[in-house]
Amino acid sequence: MRFLESLRVPTALLCAALALFSLPCAARAAGERWSTPVGLWAPIDKATRKPLGLISIYENHGLYYGRIEPTSAHDHSLARCTQCTGSRHDQPIIGLILMRHLRYKDGRYVGGDILDPNTGRVYDCELRLVDGGRKLVMRGYLGIPLFGHSQVWHRVEGTPGGPIRLVGGR
Repeated sequence: MRFLESLRVPTALLCAALALFSLPCAARAAGERWSTPVGLWAPIDKATRKPLGLISIYENHGLYYGRIEPTSAHDHSLARCTQCTGSRHDQPIIGLILMRHLRYKDGRYVGGDILDPNTGRVYDCELRLVDGGRKLVMRGYLGIPLFGHSQVWHRVEGTPGGPIRLVGGR
């Protein structure tokens, strides 16, 4: 009995030490979770401050792409990109590859393009993560970033077509 009582203090110390050592690992894992744009995003309209839709960003062979996702289970839109050209012409809006060919360079994702499905126009674009990866600034432009437009996207938790929520509130 005395032997078991003597083990309580070292066991408590061991548990405390393990907890302290696991904190940096957990913090690092959380940081790595949002160290890339991979995930679901909701572009926010500047005027209404409401989400414009849902974009899934994924990585393929070191390049990043964004696809339009359904925003609800009932979002089986038959809308097609009639203004688009090339391989995207007349493709369904849901599932359409909106962004293509971005690559990571010096803290930003550059060298790609983004489609405006309303007009069919394709713009150069770049992305950068802000607010610990909870937000993303997408800049679409013609020629050089100086001549462009930025839009803030909020990271979303959930699944396309299912319940979603903005990460970090708002």
